Amino acid sequence: MEALALGYSPCPNDTFIFYALTHGRVESPVPLEPVLEDVETLNRWALEGRLPLTKLSYAAYGRVRDRYVALRSGGALGRGVGPLLVARRPLPRLEGARVAVPGRNTTAFLLLSLYAQGFHPVEVRYDQILPLVAQGEVEAGLIIHESRFTYPKYGLAKVVDLGEWWEEETGLPLPLGAILARRDLGEGLILELDRAVRRSLEYALAHPEEALDYMKAHAQELSEEVIWAHVRTYVNGFSLDVGEEGERAVARLFAEAEARGLVPPSAAPLFL
Repeated sequence: MEALALGYSPCPNDTFIFYALTHGRVESPVPLEPVLEDVETLNRWALEGRLPLTKLSYAAYGRVRDRYVALRSGGALGRGVGPLLVARRPLPRLEGARVAVPGRNTTAFLLLSLYAQGFHPVEVRYDQILPLVAQGEVEAGLIIHESRFTYPKYGLAKVVDLGEWWEEETGLPLPLGAILARRDLGEGLILELDRAVRRSLEYALAHPEEALDYMKAHAQELSEEVIWAHVRTYVNGFSLDVGEEGERAVARLFAEAEARGLVPPSAAPLFL
């Protein structure tokens, strides 16, 4: 059987979740071919429908709901997981400020757009943001992934934690990203893939050290302390199953974004 392309990021939470599934430790309903790319690249590809199975920012999912559906397992959603806005010095207002962002299709950018207006986004890959801010090329940076744990090393300070802001505004966990399947795969195969992703995560949770070399081979930050902090932050109960509260959080994010014209409306079910 022809292998099915599976896109996910090289970040530790994704490589931790997919280690078992891509290394034959758990069974997959079909052969899978890993495609590791920056999440914004995966977001752009999803707008073209390129990959049948892919990690995606929820902001990008808002633009492809008629073509893709989210799996219940494998995503990043929770409390204390939000993107941070950082700067070299206090930034009392964002209006007119140049802000390095990890892509316009990321949930981080969607949150910043809900939080503030009038800033000037400068799109760069997520791992290039901290140096740009530290060098004074931009006034602020919107950071995700490992950067959440390493920004103090660049002499930068937190301006706002957008996850905390979201939680205070809504009382809900923050949806960051999900594993999406193209709807043309069919409901039966999608449900099997969902179960396989859950088995993969369950295996990793039971044998965490086994995944370490794979995570280190792809991580931007090689410190084991940072890698495990990343996993502890972004892999949680919502990663096993988004649950009812997670579904409500995703629906609220899309409702807020639709009200601002940031994603188009859609009647397609968010999860199978």
